[in-house]
Amino acid sequence: MPKNERQKLKLLYLKKILEEQTDEAHPMSMASIIAALEAYGISAERKSIYDDIAALRDFGVDIEKAAGRNGGYYVASRMLELPELKLLVDAVQSSKFITHKKSTELIRKLENLTSTHEARRLSRHVYVANRVKAMNESIYYTVDFLHEAMQENTQITFQYFDWNIKKERVLRHDGKRYEVSPWALTWDDENYYLLAYESESGKVKHFRVDKILSVSLTDKPREGAEFFTDFDTGEFARKVFGMFGGEETLVVLRCHESLAGVILDRFGTDVNLIPSGDSFTVAVDVLISPQFLSWAAGFGERMYIESPADVREKLRALVQSIPFDGYPVKKDEE
Repeated sequence: MPKNERQKLKLLYLKKILEEQTDEAHPMSMASIIAALEAYGISAERKSIYDDIAALRDFGVDIEKAAGRNGGYYVASRMLELPELKLLVDAVQSSKFITHKKSTELIRKLENLTSTHEARRLSRHVYVANRVKAMNESIYYTVDFLHEAMQENTQITFQYFDWNIKKERVLRHDGKRYEVSPWALTWDDENYYLLAYESESGKVKHFRVDKILSVSLTDKPREGAEFFTDFDTGEFARKVFGMFGGEETLVVLRCHESLAGVILDRFGTDVNLIPSGDSFTVAVDVLISPQFLSWAAGFGERMYIESPADVREKLRALVQSIPFDGYPVKKDEE
């Protein structure tokens, strides 16, 4: 591009320079600004830059001037400040459903929302290597596709898989495609789940998004709206343990007082804790599954299922079924 043509971009490059190279701890002198513009093939005089800075301020860019020997101009505030970016970076990095590669890409984009100086501080805040991440690289686009299907009120089809002992994908139902009506996406137990209505079974089911493959839209409108009219994903997450389904049951737990925080963290602060000596009782709705029973068993003598009795017996049977003398071998495997 000829130099005189680049002059038309002076205001844009000035904005770029200030946003990328300055912050409160790193103001930029007028001489440095002129030199930075020159590096882009743009010549400028002090007066024109004063006018440009005033124009950028009118546009909404928060540009301040630091006085003193090492003073200069800098961007004082941004859409996202460094502490907010750190929170987002932590969220991206700790999200198990986002692959290592996609996490790295997203973090780099977040770094572009601050100055290069603060981006270095942000990079030092990140620890990538040893966190368990999803292995399905297409999940990022699957989530977007699912949102599109919900917006278009359309049913979807997809394949669903598990991992075998050889770390190979094994399609469920011999590769038969699932056909469901997608209604919600929820986050639980460090995984992303799709909540959908399956017409064939007449039930609401959930699927781990990172195990969904080859998703596609159909020409059929969604069904099962009646199940999601007043659906509360937060309430659903409180009832479900490890996203394993089961019969919804009102369970009364007697817990040692030291478990108050555990109960409130799991079921929310709206539950009623009824104190009695050094313990309390609480009634909660849960979907009875081996995962719920294992959760309760993990607290040992500090948690007791008062009712229903059949749920208590299921817990007893689960504990008694645990092999303590090695993995049980079936007769036909001996």
